[in-house]
Amino acid sequence: MTNNKLFDGIVVFVQVIKSGGFGAAAEVLGHSNSYISKEINKLESRLGVRLLNRTTRSVALTPEGDVYYQECLQLVMDAEQALGLMSQNSLNPKGLLKISCPVWLGSQYLQQVFSEYLTLYPDMQLDIDLSDKTVDVVADGYDLVIRASATLAESSLICKRLFSCNIHTVASPEYLRQHGFPKHPSELQHHYCLCYSNLKHADRWQYTDAENKVFNVDVQQKLRCNNTPMTVAMAVDGMGICHVPTFYIESQLQRGELTILFPEFDKTLVNVYVVYPSRKHLSAKVRRFIDLLERRMSK
Repeated sequence: MTNNKLFDGIVVFVQVIKSGGFGAAAEVLGHSNSYISKEINKLESRLGVRLLNRTTRSVALTPEGDVYYQECLQLVMDAEQALGLMSQNSLNPKGLLKISCPVWLGSQYLQQVFSEYLTLYPDMQLDIDLSDKTVDVVADGYDLVIRASATLAESSLICKRLFSCNIHTVASPEYLRQHGFPKHPSELQHHYCLCYSNLKHADRWQYTDAENKVFNVDVQQKLRCNNTPMTVAMAVDGMGICHVPTFYIESQLQRGELTILFPEFDKTLVNVYVVYPSRKHLSAKVRRFIDLLERRMSK
């Protein structure tokens, strides 16, 4: 007997006994009578014993068949119970979900999502790493990560975009009073600029002209910082000009603490993605969190 045929015919055999005959089993399983008969014959041939005594009107277990039926019945019941547990876990996932996301997005945008997830699934626990550094999803053991980037490098990971927003160049009214209002991105070379150091080219800012041609401007770095909220705070204090996604500066713009300098050139988008290892056999805990993210954050 080969292992790959170990369970062949068992479900059919159990159903024949539970249903009381080939015809009734065929109806339950959605097969023909001949198919049921062939499966039983193959099972008996493989085992080398007769399991059933057949008449035109009924079937009855042989002594060997009765022993085998009790064992097979337990196997089928165990398999059905396992399937039920998986279905239940799909509705009520349990365990630990490990997530990495940027500091600002996590604290300002995702906190409510985290709270709602724990409320919906009380048997879950969250392990949240708020960090602006890029992590290795697989090697570092994350179930999923949230990333904000203009583009993501090619990889075998699954990347699902949640929303996009513009990157704006902004300065405080006080800075502009002291240093003048630049009219074109090229004038940034003569201004103090506050740069986000986690970018590969922190001092190179991207813009798009009226003909939709992309161009870069190399700026003078007054400050390098790996934390965008700190960079924004320094801009509000009049220390320089920064180039940041809209979601970092919404409240500062509303309060008039920052001014957008050249909106006609700010066509570069930053995308917020959820990234996870694989679609195949995606666990319920990950799938439920991604579903919630899409409902609350997709734009």
